[in-house]
Amino acid sequence: MDNHNHTHSHTHPHGDAVSAEETLALLEYMTGHNEHHAEELHKIAHSAPPKAAELIHEAVSLMNSGNKKLREALKIMKGE
Repeated sequence: MDNHNHTHSHTHPHGDAVSAEETLALLEYMTGHNEHHAEELHKIAHSAPPKAAELIHEAVSLMNSGNKKLREALKIMKGE
């Protein structure tokens, strides 16, 4: 497993006003970020006890569903 250290800052340098470009960039980043974490969790599930593995796989499935919706939203926002 990768040693994956990073921060999750939720502050914006310009207050709550976020440009359309920043919003698109954030959605692009977050979908990739989420996919990376889903892959990590999938690997973890393979070494977890059966019941825990089942729950982790369910969580990954939910993450993937949410990410799919974010990608669909991103396409709409890009006018695709």
